[in-house]
Amino acid sequence: MGKIIATHSFRGGTGKSNIIANLAACLAARGNKVAVIDLDIQSPGIHVILGLQGDSIKRALNDYLLDGCPIEEIVYNVGDNLDLRGGQLLLIPSSMQLGQISKILKQGYSVALMSSGIRQLVKTLNLDFLLIDTHPGLNEETLFSFTVSDIVFVVFRPDSQDYQGTSLTLEATKRLRVPTSLIVNNIPSSLDPAEVKAVAEEVYDTPVAATIPHCQELMDIASSELIFLKAPEHPFSRKIAEIGIMVTEGG
Repeated sequence: MGKIIATHSFRGGTGKSNIIANLAACLAARGNKVAVIDLDIQSPGIHVILGLQGDSIKRALNDYLLDGCPIEEIVYNVGDNLDLRGGQLLLIPSSMQLGQISKILKQGYSVALMSSGIRQLVKTLNLDFLLIDTHPGLNEETLFSFTVSDIVFVVFRPDSQDYQGTSLTLEATKRLRVPTSLIVNNIPSSLDPAEVKAVAEEVYDTPVAATIPHCQELMDIASSELIFLKAPEHPFSRKIAEIGIMVTEGG
């Protein structure tokens, strides 16, 4: 059975989607069959980083949740034009159509149906890894994504507004007894990453999987491509590789 990984942040703007997209590419480049599902239904966007144009999404997760579209019909192969060394990278996107976003926000959706769909994807696609890109904050859908996951990565910045939200998220994952690790992203040059890691682990009593310094190159790319594949020796890419080793080796 493939491993399910959720990546979450309490607030938007932490760089969560960039991390999960590059982690997916990293895992695929190690020869794995990897899928990413965009559960940020209110503000989808990871398809952009993975090179899928919004107007090419004919059917999306919304069609499965609202209209009973077979979930296998909303899987897009986004790895064909990438150097993945034999691995595969798939995407289950959320809709970019305003009407569909509004409809699902108004009606909601069945968490049980989503759970069934995720497990079906892992089984029928014979996935090694399924990565979930969650919506920021805590709600029923977020808690559901935690419960189906083998590990949750909580991404936050060393920012006073992020600290409290991270505490709430960790309280939820601990109550649900889900293995959880922290990723501290966008650390300014004025801070020592090793010290940031030590303080975070002491304060939150949770392991830190990676400390990622501020990356100007990532800002310049502006979510237009995967830096892990473009520049595998870049410091950001090396941090992503460390996380990839952790999840593949079960560390």
